[in-house]
Amino acid sequence: MNLESKIRSLVEEEITKAGYILDDVVYVNENGINYLRFIIDKENGYITIDDCVEVNGIVNPIIDENDPIDESYMLEVWSKEKGED
Repeated sequence: MNLESKIRSLVEEEITKAGYILDDVVYVNENGINYLRFIIDKENGYITIDDCVEVNGIVNPIIDENDPIDESYMLEVWSKEKGED
């Protein structure tokens, strides 16, 4: 199981319970900085900054407790672009 799949398995149920769809989990290094990104969506309406803050509050303690990443990183929650597959 790769890192993204492991992280998805840790957080997806709680994100779903909160009414969101976890579209993707991405762990990437850009310009020497590691990013852990959660891309979210929801059935009705658009994702707002408040939605991203809420999901951040859901995933952050789960990731902290399970500590799946050894190196430092930035945690980000993004909305899925409407119209993309």
